[in-house]
Amino acid sequence: MEDTLGATQQDELADTGRGAARDALLTAAVTYAEERHWEVSPGAWLLEDDGPPRCSCGDPACPMPGAHPATRDWTRRASSGPGVVRRWWTENPQASILLPTGRSFDAIDVPEVAGCLALARMERMGLQLGPVLAMPGGPGRGRRLVFLVLPGALPKLPDMLRRLGWGPGRLDLVGHGEGGWVVAPPTRIGALGYAQWAREPTALNRWLPEAAEVINPIAYACGREAPLPAHAGQ
Repeated sequence: MEDTLGATQQDELADTGRGAARDALLTAAVTYAEERHWEVSPGAWLLEDDGPPRCSCGDPACPMPGAHPATRDWTRRASSGPGVVRRWWTENPQASILLPTGRSFDAIDVPEVAGCLALARMERMGLQLGPVLAMPGGPGRGRRLVFLVLPGALPKLPDMLRRLGWGPGRLDLVGHGEGGWVVAPPTRIGALGYAQWAREPTALNRWLPEAAEVINPIAYACGREAPLPAHAGQ
């Protein structure tokens, strides 16, 4: 009898935890739309009924389980209407939160170590910074920091980096713009962990910086962490 009671209590605690996580997703999604006026789109979700968590897309090798677009028309469906967003997560409270890039913002995605170096340097310089995402590591890559900047940055990044002396492919720096997306907290990405804020959205960082204002310290930090060319030292 004691074993049965213990198992029941554990199940109830697990259900409570899952319920709190679902409520947190709904609250966050509505907040992004209502307070930041960001467009939001519901993505895939995790299935946890039995066994390890798996993605609703059905792909057992999904690289971003429970944290990617669920439909082909996801960009068209994105909305900044709080009522619409609330209805989506009321209907599917487990859906991941996706923020389309190229609309309210673009994003610059770098390794965590380089991102932390850049973040510290920019804070010392007194540069205006927007929110910064902290993402768990995926297959073949470690944790990442993602800097939000004004939209329109993606097409300009290659030229900006060339002017700083960095050729194509030299830096582990990825831009996200029109047609792309970032995963928003508190979305869980399979067994990899949760999307989090390294710098939360606040009233103080409502105005985002231009990519040109922050690319120098970000590229510098990425360059410090970049592997040396194969011919170096020969």
